[in-house]
Amino acid sequence: MFRVPAYLREAYVGIGIDLPRFNGDESWELPIPATFVIDTDGIIVHAQADPDYTVRPEPADIVAAIPCL
Repeated sequence: MFRVPAYLREAYVGIGIDLPRFNGDESWELPIPATFVIDTDGIIVHAQADPDYTVRPEPADIVAAIPCL
């Protein structure tokens, strides 16, 4: 989880985003986007997670990680 820093909390509140109400607690946390490829045996063969939501794997890299392809 990504904990929203204090300076961003003020900005969120200023534009009407009530993250604690949405989350149902006082955590000020957001999920971190992640991509996993899991083989038929339940083994993770590819994983990527980054707190920067703009960093995403290339689709070709995901396809290449799929064992049956």
